[in-house]
Formats: sequence, structure tokens, C-alpha cells
Amino acid sequence: MQVIDNRALLFVTKKADQITQLIPKSKILERNGERARVLVNWGEDEARVLRNLRIKDVPHPILGKYNWPGVYTPFEHQRTTAAFLATHPRCLVLSDPGTGKTNAAAWAADYLMQRGRVTRVLVICPVSIMDTAWRADLFRTLMHRTVGIASGERPRRLKVIDGGYEFVIINYDGVKVVQKELEQGGFDLIIVDEASSIKSVQTDRWKAVAGLIKPATRLWLMTGTPASQSPADAYGLAKLVNPGAVPRFFGAFRDSVMIKVTKHQWLPRKGAQDIVHRALQPAIRFTKTECLDLPDMLYTTRDVPLTKQQKQIYDAIRKNMVALAAGEEITAINAAGMINKLLQVAQGAAYSTDREVIEFDITPRFNELMSVIEQTPRKLIVFVPFRHVLMKVQDELAKAGISTVAIHGGTPAGQRAAFIKQFQTEDDPKVILIIPQAAAHGVTLTRADTVVWWGPVPSAELYLQGNARAHRAGQHHPVTVVRLQGSPVERRMYHLLDGKLDAHQELVDLYRQEIA
Repeated sequence: MQVIDNRALLFVTKKADQITQLIPKSKILERNGERARVLVNWGEDEARVLRNLRIKDVPHPILGKYNWPGVYTPFEHQRTTAAFLATHPRCLVLSDPGTGKTNAAAWAADYLMQRGRVTRVLVICPVSIMDTAWRADLFRTLMHRTVGIASGERPRRLKVIDGGYEFVIINYDGVKVVQKELEQGGFDLIIVDEASSIKSVQTDRWKAVAGLIKPATRLWLMTGTPASQSPADAYGLAKLVNPGAVPRFFGAFRDSVMIKVTKHQWLPRKGAQDIVHRALQPAIRFTKTECLDLPDMLYTTRDVPLTKQQKQIYDAIRKNMVALAAGEEITAINAAGMINKLLQVAQGAAYSTDREVIEFDITPRFNELMSVIEQTPRKLIVFVPFRHVLMKVQDELAKAGISTVAIHGGTPAGQRAAFIKQFQTEDDPKVILIIPQAAAHGVTLTRADTVVWWGPVPSAELYLQGNARAHRAGQHHPVTVVRLQGSPVERRMYHLLDGKLDAHQELVDLYRQEIA
């Protein structure tokens, strides 16, 4: 195929007459026996027709007509993903976390908007990535588009929905709050990120999203784990994208992919994987291993709100810090203690002066950790800076059925070695919890390709060495570093760590910013 002035010149056998019948304004230029030269328009519809006729090597027009705006240069797999999305009005992107699905979807949406195929986009995603991932990436990629985040109380959400933004970002549970207004908002493309969160047709989340979908609505679902817990999980996603591929009712689909062995236990049937594969079509998937042009280290940050109790204590400590500092010169020693106290509150357990432990509800942050675990097909290292919090996280992971081992200052050396060997050589555990000071140096944990920081540490050395536990010789996948943050001090701490700053003066400056 050759492209001439936005038209495609095809060299085909036997199908020339079909092409001219199915594609308007196409014409046969020359015949030579069974071979013919055919000139056609080169657009999305024409490309789709040619693919349906099984004409080989027909690229989507986005690959030749689009200028890929923004500060990033697309990777080859992102270009392929964007072309796939632009081709299929309803489809799934099942690529691994960290493969750049957000930017690929942004480029594809922008291309369709340029072509007049899409006027307004609704992005539905977790609260934690509304700003740090979606808004930030849209700004860097599509600076010429307007973006609004519909969060908070209903009036604030409505103001954004009615504000004429080309991209509106909203969280799952927010959809139900303003569903009627979203239905009337003129959204002709809906992108659902981490779509496994709406896998169950019985939930309000699924029903709310399903209610937004009209016959002409484009729908792109993105998740790296469409059936992470059982083959039956695929039903809800297939019902949205490809309803004709699954039975009308969930029970019939479950019976086709699962077998009941006891009253409360179901196991996958033989051939369930093939049924799920057929149901979740059309779909595209790239693993991190396949994306050879990816950088070795990928970073992502997730916002996690503080609970009401945490916020009250956090603000009280800040006020007391201001009072304490009045008239005194701030030193690195007292600044470090005060910053450490704020970090403790934000991460789940604060220690009083007599070493009493004050616990806080860690549910929001733990739920975010579980979301990361569910979206990650391989193993994870989770760094938790405070021992008491680490023990709480370990207990919660055990309740959730996640196989876990933990290393902290009280773990005997022999047991540490046994845990590390087990993590590296066996399928379980999936997660290893570590106090950074206890195992940030000299340990190889390359079975993990995801490193999660429950919260930041005030040491660039510990942070960089911690990430290097997975990113070192023997690692066969790009490593994704996920940072959880919920307080101003954590955001500023990560900013310092990004700059690899660890001087005492920087800590003092951080303290001064925090109380300003």
C-alpha cells in the first residue's frame, strides 16, 4: 500500500471489485490479470473495510496523518495501541501497568476529535490517579485540550460537567452522584481506567457506567488484569464492550467457565481461558517485556486521602510546630523529628513521647495498595517506613488472602535470608513487606517488577537503594515504582527524593515550607 495525497493506492488480487462496491469514490486504475491497482480514500472507515476484506498491511490513518502532540515521543507499542483504539469504537486495552495506556488513549481520542468523530471525552478512574496520572498526562500530551476534574461535592462536580471541558475526569463512585447530568453531557467517548473495578454486574458502579452507554457511544476499557481472581470476572467487562459474546445472565457465563466443587467453592473449567479470550474482544495487550523501547524504570504516584481523624491530628501537629518554632532557630534535628511525626500520622501510626502507639484508620491507603496488587500480574516489594504500620499492613493482607512475608528490624538474620530465598525461588509469597532501613541495601529481589512505597522516607539513599532491590542484574522486566501519598509533607518529600536531595538543609527547608 502507498499513500498519495491522503489516498491509498492498493495492489490487490481478486478483491478489486468488492473494494469499489464497499468504499465510496474508490476506483480501479489498472488491471493486469488477477492483479489490480485500486485508489481509495484513506480514513478510519476505509481502513476498517479493507481489514474486514482481509487486505494485508493496512495501517490505521493515525499512523500517517497524526502529529502526536505533547512533550512525549510515543513508543512503538503506544502508536499501535492508539491505532487500535481509533479503529474500534468499543474495545479493551489489557496491557501491563506501566506500558503507557493513558497517553495512547489520549492521542487516539485527540485524533478522533480532530477528525470530528468525537466531541467530548469522559474519563472514569480511581480517585488516586485523577490528578497525578490523568490530568497530568493530558496536560503534557494534549496541551491544546481543556481538562476538568469532577470531584468533591455534587455542586462542584456539576460545575465541571457544565463547564464545557473537552475532557472530564471523574471517579467511579462519583458517576452515580451526577449520572443524569453525565448522560446529558454530550460525552461520545468514555474511557474507563483500571476497569476491573467495575467487573461485577451486581454493583452500583457497573450499573452506573452501563447507564451512560448509548448506541453511538465509544467505550474503551483499560485494565491489565481483566480476570485476576477467576475467569468469571470477565463477564462484567465483556457485557459492556461485547455483550453478544456472553450469555444474557451472569450465572450462565459462570457455569461455562467455572465448576462448583463445594457449596462455596468454584474452580475454573478446562478451556475457560479460551472462553474468556473470545468474550474479551476486540482487545489489545502488550506486556512490559514486549515493550522493548520502555525505559528500565517507570514512576507513578497515587493520591490517597487522609481520614478525618488523620487530618485533624495532622493539622494539630502543624499548629503546635508553629508555636514551638516561634522565636527559635529551626535546626535539622528538631525539623527531622517534626517531619517524622507528620509522616507517621499520614501513614497510619504515630508514636507518643513515651512510645505509646496511636493508631489511625489505614483503609484508604490499604485499598489503594490492594488495587495496585490486583493490577500487577507479578510480584511486589512494598516498603513501609514504620514498623507498627508494617505489621498492620501485613495483617490486612493476610485477611485479604494475599501471601506475604515481612522483614523489619526485629526479623532474625536467618529468617530474613529464608524469606528472601522463598520470594526469589517460589511462587508464594506474592508480596514482601520491608522496613527500608532493614533491607534496602545488598538484597536481590528481582522476582518483583513493582516497588510500592507506602510513604516516603527522608533519605534519598534509602529510596534509591530500595528501588534497586528490583532494578538490578537478573531483572527481565521494566520496573514500576508506585508512590502513595496523602499529605502535603509526603508530596514535598517525594519531590525532594526525585531531585536526589538529602542534605540537612533541605530537610530544614521542607519543614519551613510545611509550616508556612
